[in-house]
Amino acid sequence: METIQFYKYQGTGNDFVMIDNRTGFFPKKDVELIRSLCDRRFGIGGDGLILLEDEDSADFKMVYYNSDGNESTMCGNGGRCIVAFARDLGVIGSDTTFLAVDGMHHAHIEDRKIALQMIDVPKSSVSDNGESVFLFTGSPHHVMLVDDVKEYDVYNGGRSIRYSSLYAPGGTNVNFVEQLSEGHFRVRTYERGVEDETLSCGTGVTAVAIAMNMTGKTDEHLISVEVEGGSLTVTFDEDDERYYNVMLIGPAKQVFKGETTV
Repeated sequence: METIQFYKYQGTGNDFVMIDNRTGFFPKKDVELIRSLCDRRFGIGGDGLILLEDEDSADFKMVYYNSDGNESTMCGNGGRCIVAFARDLGVIGSDTTFLAVDGMHHAHIEDRKIALQMIDVPKSSVSDNGESVFLFTGSPHHVMLVDDVKEYDVYNGGRSIRYSSLYAPGGTNVNFVEQLSEGHFRVRTYERGVEDETLSCGTGVTAVAIAMNMTGKTDEHLISVEVEGGSLTVTFDEDDERYYNVMLIGPAKQVFKGETTV
């Protein structure tokens, strides 16, 4: 038996098991272990697991796993949470640069609110079929407007799109959006790898903000987004070719910490 120290963080209800792996002790290829740690009944519980590791080219490295135990694409809320974690560990101050699977990210933390710079999104990469929009914001996202998102069947609707032939074989995350006013939206997300609705999805919120601007639903460059777990803000600049200086802004905090034996 081995004892692992862990920390639990959440950002607008998107929760993660966080582990300081700067010594490289964690068995990163053990899918069953990661899945069991994320299990809400038999483990710690979380939408994913995140390792903080040493990185020569940045302050630290973020390695993200979905709750199914597999290493995955970028997680926006997880990125905000690991910035809070790094500061709590004394690894960083108020500003940081870290490496994730989709490249370098800059972030600023102040009073538990983290502003995380996301990747640029080329306008040529945004696919709009008139009913939905697809774009990549560090993770793949299908964005679709609905009339009443509170009453929408996110699990079944999201699952059917996630596993559709359109996105085979890798699948996609699926976001259902209701416009509340100019620059203000409500979003619910079905997350690939969690295989269920989560209370918040950072890359999804980012995708929604850009998609709503790209399709003319709003001219704003500061977008407020209500998710099941709270509120997030997305800001960005744009030119003829891309969206850039994309910032995902919102809270992140430690929920608890402890030890588990494996």
